[in-house]
Amino acid sequence: MKYLLDTHAVIWYFEDSPELSQEITGLIDNPEISIYICSVSLWEIAIKMNLNKLKLRMTFEELLKNIKTRDFYIIQIEDEYLNNLSKLPHIHKDPFDRMIISSALAEDLTIITIDENIQKYDVSWIW
Repeated sequence: MKYLLDTHAVIWYFEDSPELSQEITGLIDNPEISIYICSVSLWEIAIKMNLNKLKLRMTFEELLKNIKTRDFYIIQIEDEYLNNLSKLPHIHKDPFDRMIISSALAEDLTIITIDENIQKYDVSWIW
């Protein structure tokens, strides 16, 4: 299986938050499973940290280093994602989450998310 972490899942994983279940943490830690992070999640984290709307125990630079150490795949925005984005129903207004959804659809990824609005789309997800 291939999984795409929603932004909050990225944060909770690297912050060792109890919000992330042991089952999901075990899934992410499984070396036989491919874990993806959309570059838009990193963009969202960087913006929120810069605006002091998000406080992490590490710097953004340290977060990137930790992501690369874990061998997660960082996916960049592709034309197909933008095509999907232009066709998504307007259930979710958050542009970052909409791009995560369209990326998952294009790459056939299951999103790890607690976000109920993402779960309303015709996209594979778990929590």
